[in-house]
Amino acid sequence: MKKSILLFISFFSLVVNAQHQSNQGNDVTYQNPIFAGDYPDPSIIRDGEDYYIVHSSFNYYPGLLIWTSKDLVNWKPVTHALKKSVGSVWAPDLVKLNNKFYIYFPANETNYVVWADNINGPWSDPVDLKIGNIDPGHFTDEKGNRYLYFSNGSYVPLSKDGLTVAGESKQVYEGWKIPLEWSIECFCMEGPKVLKKGDYYYLTTAEGGTAGPPTSHMVISARSKSPFGPWENSPHNPILRTNNASEKWWSKGHATLIDDVKGNWWMVFHGYENGYYNMGRQTLLQPVEWTKDGWFVMKSDIKTEDKIKKPAGESIKSDFILSDTFAGMKLNPQWQFFDEYDTQRVTFSSKGINIKGKGTGIGQSSPLLCTPSDHSYTADVEIEIEGNASAGLVLFYDTKLFTGIAFDKENIMAILRVWQFPTVKGVNKTHLFLRLEKKEQVVNMFYSIEGKNWLKIENSAEVSSFNHNVLSGFMSLKLGLSAVGEGSVTFRNFTYKPIY
Repeated sequence: MKKSILLFISFFSLVVNAQHQSNQGNDVTYQNPIFAGDYPDPSIIRDGEDYYIVHSSFNYYPGLLIWTSKDLVNWKPVTHALKKSVGSVWAPDLVKLNNKFYIYFPANETNYVVWADNINGPWSDPVDLKIGNIDPGHFTDEKGNRYLYFSNGSYVPLSKDGLTVAGESKQVYEGWKIPLEWSIECFCMEGPKVLKKGDYYYLTTAEGGTAGPPTSHMVISARSKSPFGPWENSPHNPILRTNNASEKWWSKGHATLIDDVKGNWWMVFHGYENGYYNMGRQTLLQPVEWTKDGWFVMKSDIKTEDKIKKPAGESIKSDFILSDTFAGMKLNPQWQFFDEYDTQRVTFSSKGINIKGKGTGIGQSSPLLCTPSDHSYTADVEIEIEGNASAGLVLFYDTKLFTGIAFDKENIMAILRVWQFPTVKGVNKTHLFLRLEKKEQVVNMFYSIEGKNWLKIENSAEVSSFNHNVLSGFMSLKLGLSAVGEGSVTFRNFTYKPIY
């Protein structure tokens, strides 16, 4: 019995301390997702025995959080590569070349690159490549010349240092024709990734639209003896696709191929979870195999939702958690501000993180956000306000839609789809505790005077519609801390707990 109790405690600790991942079963198997929550557009490389991955970071800053793993399943954060705000960051491409690291990404109707001599940084400020289009995919030819592919099937040459565009774009690939009877969002070719294996270059793209019907997104493959084409579409297209709405994972696409240390091949991609669209696109992993005539296909006996044999490599333990005492002297990697990280607003001390108020409402306040990884959970935080500030604990989609609970020095306020109003008047406290309890898609809201006895307010919210198919923007529902108005707010002892 004692051994069983210890095993249960050890398992529970593992779950809580690896909140960006799903339950990975045992040392032999894993189960998707490998990143639970909003981790879209994965770009991955292998550097010896180490893997590195980065995702779209949109309007969240600092951005482009790099993760590392040795087995493709268990990940821990390395650093944010983007500190300076340049707008909404989509579909990056992580590259290592000549002992330097690069991340190419689109934002604000142009494309940028950041670079570093070491994956741990420091990373450069973003360099504007002064070229439009989206989803840059870096590749080199056999002579070491550098190029970027874009989502429309064109490419441009780069300078030797990879920091400027060195010529005109050329259109060379038109994609794979999707049958008209299929239910898709749009043709929308995206996410080109170029890989050299054997005599062929392989171009992997996404088609069908990253959202829309569950069957939209899909993985398409083409190959050529030259990285510039002509490209021959795979007879196995689409390589991967959600076939009907009963499946667990929807809109599967935006894939990168990667080999493990034993020479086995894998596909890293994203998808929406059936019933939890507002969690965003989650990162998934599935094995592939190569046919005798040189095409890659998914292993036919394995489904995305199955328990799958783990890739080769050491399982590292991650210290990544969402809970935070805010007693440190820097922003921990789970946190990002919406729109920009203005260091002039933030003061760190052993008493908590103090954030100056901003704007007249939560949508204008650049809230501090983290990414929940569970269907159901509680989140609570201790808060102290100064001056004429108000503070909130919210579920935040974007500046125009959020829900949660807030307070000023007089009242407790409910926030329902941006509508904010006093729900408990005359509390007259500047030091309170707030809690959100999300059970599936229903959110209950609580406050406490001393942090022990919790009082539920009368207002609750239903949040299933807080997703891209309804609202656009490709965002997800984030947990947020807001400081609004004149004055400042100190947050401490933020506690996140999954509900099973």
